[in-house]
Amino acid sequence: MKIDKSQLKDSILRKLRRQYGKTIEEAHEYEIYYAVSRAILDYIVENWYNTKKTYAKKQVKQMYYFSAEFLMGRYLGNNLINLQINDAVRETLEELGVDINKIEDQETDAGLGNGGLGRLAACFLDSLATLELPGNGYGLRYKYGMFDQRIENGFQVEYPDDWTKFGDPWSIKRMDRVFEVKFGGQIEVHRDEVGKEYFKRVNTENVNAVAYDVPIIGYGNDTVNTLRLWEARSPEGFDLKLFNDQKYLLASENAVQAEDISRVLYPNDTEKDGKLLRLKQQFFFTSASLQDIVRRYKSLYGNDFSKFHEKVAIQLNDTHPVVSIPELMRIFLDYEKLNWVEAWNICKNVFSYTNHTILSEALEKWEISLFQPLLPRIYQIVEEINRRFMEELNEKYPEDWQKKQNMSIIGNGQIRMAWLAIVGSHTVNGVAALHTEILKNSELKEWYELYPEKFQNKTNGITQRRWLLKSNPELADLITGLIGDKWTTDLYELKKLEQYMEDDSVLNRLSEIKLHNKQKLAKYIKETMGIDVNPDSIFDVQVKRLHEYKRQLLNILHIMDLYNKLKENPLLDVEPRTFIFGAKAAAGYRRAKGIIKLINSVAEKVNNDSDINGKIKVIFLENYRVSLAEKIFPAADVSEQISTASKEASGTGNMKFMLNGAITLGTLDGANVEIVEEAGEENAFIFGLKADEVARLEVYGKYNPLEEYNVVEGLQKIIDQLSDGTYDDNHTGIFRELQSSLLYGADGGRPDVYFVLRDFSSYRNAQVELQKAYKDKRKWAQKMLKNIANAGKFSSDRTITEYAKDIWNIHPVKVEDYID
Repeated sequence: MKIDKSQLKDSILRKLRRQYGKTIEEAHEYEIYYAVSRAILDYIVENWYNTKKTYAKKQVKQMYYFSAEFLMGRYLGNNLINLQINDAVRETLEELGVDINKIEDQETDAGLGNGGLGRLAACFLDSLATLELPGNGYGLRYKYGMFDQRIENGFQVEYPDDWTKFGDPWSIKRMDRVFEVKFGGQIEVHRDEVGKEYFKRVNTENVNAVAYDVPIIGYGNDTVNTLRLWEARSPEGFDLKLFNDQKYLLASENAVQAEDISRVLYPNDTEKDGKLLRLKQQFFFTSASLQDIVRRYKSLYGNDFSKFHEKVAIQLNDTHPVVSIPELMRIFLDYEKLNWVEAWNICKNVFSYTNHTILSEALEKWEISLFQPLLPRIYQIVEEINRRFMEELNEKYPEDWQKKQNMSIIGNGQIRMAWLAIVGSHTVNGVAALHTEILKNSELKEWYELYPEKFQNKTNGITQRRWLLKSNPELADLITGLIGDKWTTDLYELKKLEQYMEDDSVLNRLSEIKLHNKQKLAKYIKETMGIDVNPDSIFDVQVKRLHEYKRQLLNILHIMDLYNKLKENPLLDVEPRTFIFGAKAAAGYRRAKGIIKLINSVAEKVNNDSDINGKIKVIFLENYRVSLAEKIFPAADVSEQISTASKEASGTGNMKFMLNGAITLGTLDGANVEIVEEAGEENAFIFGLKADEVARLEVYGKYNPLEEYNVVEGLQKIIDQLSDGTYDDNHTGIFRELQSSLLYGADGGRPDVYFVLRDFSSYRNAQVELQKAYKDKRKWAQKMLKNIANAGKFSSDRTITEYAKDIWNIHPVKVEDYID
């Protein structure tokens, strides 16, 4: 897309005058950001809608990605890159006397997700558009993101993340796309004119879903796909009569209750009301999305649903959208009057399911006592799906009652959503080679035996446009200067960098770029935290969601051990280290929040101890998010990927670090296995139990962490320090609880569930080897280059190409052949 700079300049000034009544000289930087964004969006919309009206006679199959979250980060910079107009906008703003960097910094992160699921969904949408594939996303338009994390007295404190408080220039409100979603009520049985039975819901709680469209722009092409997000509104809205009767709270009650559905991402669901809200969210966005998809289909093909599975593919991003399977059945049965067999065959050929977890406790289940009153018709359909499925199992396993009980979708008073997803989908995929094999051979073994043809692997990926081209422009320029720019759309091109493995000028330049990025991050740390860190130190980084299986606890225990050694011997030969953490813990996850407090308590002691002469620093970066990640990944020397082997499905942070030249320190877990296969184990630092070893210890139960505690040098001291007052937990007892969970177990579970103490010695040895390797700067630079050169597999472009071919059966379509 080409932008006329004079037109762009005029458009920005017009928008400032129209919206704010200001000239460029009077405008605040945020107002300029908003005007620039809207000016660019105008170009996109004109190109987007007019192109579709002008062309588009050929009907194509479309894929819809259902995800509860899309962690989009910032739009402006990414869109400038994908539209390839960054220089034009920069020059236009310079003419107006405005620094584009200051304008970009005004944008808040779009608070639509948290962690790997949301970030992966965003990368997938980017790749779909870049590959010219007809694929759109559906999700919720949360008013508040997960939360704005602040660290107060070392503890995580959650504040509302109102990402739209200054407006959202990149969303297009679509009042022509409003759908009604119904909860609760009763079911009435009716018969049509030929005597066929169908069902109606009456006395329901109704909520309107209002569509907001976000354009997803392909890199260097004319494709603009859509992320459609739903906002919840009450159909009745504000009750003026009640208000005039001075019943002020009641006047707004319906509106508030309805809007709660899209108010907060991942509300705390430790209690019943939170669980109910989570289920409402899931049904709300899937029901609205399916109504929209059926509307689109009927606008082209009328009431002939024989082609529905040929024209529609729906990918379920984990279990959160799985309620869409019975909801599509409801639409077909109750509204479109299809028979069961016809409707079910369509559904099974439309849906595919991505499993993102190995942890059995994370496979979503809903209590019937909660599910049935809220979604009575959906529950009826789930019961019928299960009844027919059990007939299938009875034929296959007539005598195996235990297997049938294990595999029943409904059991022990619960609906097992992962089981429903497998039964109702034509494809089930894991997200890394190891993850998929564990699913097939362990966690979902019975399902793999029943449906071997359904199971596939699709190793996750990341988009190099955001995580290298945008985030690390110096490195991107170096790579382009060496091998050309084809890597932006074909990451396997990076393999050509291996010819420079012995080129000192390239290795030196690579090291310089890494130092520059570390200096930028050090500056940010100084400005936001007031702490000086040494850019020449090893930047050892662990940034990801805070969960016990990800083992931030192992990391901080090692730091405590290293600190103890330095206290005993200040002359100890330790390469200067800066340990950097960034993580959010779920609001109701007590021990995870305790680990954050421990990290900050250790940081407080270590960073203020003059005895160790600044040899180690510990930094916990507050409010980890996409825009902060864009500063961290380019600056990292070491990528901490230390989850318990077999527990991390894939990871994508490991890929972002690799692409930016950080060296993996990790277990053979998730996609780490494939990273090592691509770059070579000699270019990583691998430690710890392997997946099969973890499985054996779990099955036979012979592991006793007290043996590690008593035998491993230094370990007893640091575990004792959790309860002897060395580190202050503000008398909450949380450090003692962490200690108990490691040595004796907590909440009725076995001790050291994630083998922190078992892997401690191996982890410490890997850290020693890492330090030795860092001393040889040339060899370290070679390791960096080897990792970058072999990151090609981990592009989301490769992942999406595989999904399109093997699961969705969709093909690239030029814009002139495309229709909405």
